Amino acid sequence: MREHQIARETAETAIKLDLLIDGEGKANIKTGVGFFDHMLVLLAGHGLFDLTVQCDGDLVVDQHHTVEDVGIALGQAFSESIGSKEGINRYATVTVPMDEALSTVSVDISGRPYLVYHVEGLKNKAGSFDTELVEEFFQAFASHAKITLHINLAYGRNTHHMIESIFKAFGRALDTASSINPRVKGVPSTKGVLE
Repeated sequence: MREHQIARETAETAIKLDLLIDGEGKANIKTGVGFFDHMLVLLAGHGLFDLTVQCDGDLVVDQHHTVEDVGIALGQAFSESIGSKEGINRYATVTVPMDEALSTVSVDISGRPYLVYHVEGLKNKAGSFDTELVEEFFQAFASHAKITLHINLAYGRNTHHMIESIFKAFGRALDTASSINPRVKGVPSTKGVLE
């Protein structure tokens, strides 16, 4: 079973997180940041991951540490859950519309952390959520999951819809890339290793 639990505590956040890659899309998210909770529910639902997140962060300061540290913990849990990477698809590209917005996310479970983030036109806030933290979340996740991640927002007008299309596409792409393919023998790399 590809599952991992994380308990991570710093001076800024205390996080308990449980990720099951081969889940059903069940989510129980409580970070204290409502919009972010909504996005993580979408990520789990569309990625068919079972995800539980409990975060007590220093929201009296701002939302930054909460969002970034959840990204770190989720990335670590994914890296541990995926294990040897034997038999996975490894790659996926998914494009998802959300009303007028359209996003494409490409994933390579490569062992090489890298983020390309081409997202323009977001307003500074979605409700009370600082939208610059979307990039911070994905940077933290990519770095600690050790994946290559390209996020491209083609267009959109509504900031909520634009971010939602990104999280849905990310969930779908991560699900496809991490899925076991019976035709893949061993690690999907001509080098024979994914580090």
